[in-house]
Amino acid sequence: MQKPYPPLWFGGSSPAGIEVAARHVDTYLTWAEPPAQVAEKLAAARSRAAALGRTLRHGLRVHLIVRETDGEAWAAADRLISRLSDATIAAAQQRLREESDSIGQRRQFELHSGQRDGLEVSPNLWAGVGPVRHGVGTALVGSPQTVADRLREYQALGIGMIIASG
Repeated sequence: MQKPYPPLWFGGSSPAGIEVAARHVDTYLTWAEPPAQVAEKLAAARSRAAALGRTLRHGLRVHLIVRETDGEAWAAADRLISRLSDATIAAAQQRLREESDSIGQRRQFELHSGQRDGLEVSPNLWAGVGPVRHGVGTALVGSPQTVADRLREYQALGIGMIIASG
């Protein structure tokens, strides 16, 4: 292995994924989930890394929907799924469940009911894209101040890096 080597980032919610992170990477990544769930995953990764004499940094992968006001941001979020019929959502849910054995993907599915009325899964954490796509399906939604406040909650858990999109 070259020294120094490029920093390694990795995410995985399964016990095997946490083991790989604890043994081999510099930064353990997680998708955005309610803060209490993220705290549990980070604790598991920290504990396993400590048992191996290592420490990890932590990062969060999340979409951001930011507008001048919270109301404008929520309206933008709603527009993203406004043309999806309930039948389309149900079909996508079925297909995604059949195609993936990912623990992280299952955790994303468990955040929402697959229905439009259960998509705010924690304050300002919206799972609206999750019912129809693989991977991270959560977004922080709100004004710049609201989203910054939510990001600080994750920072307080030990998240030091954000991979943001959307």
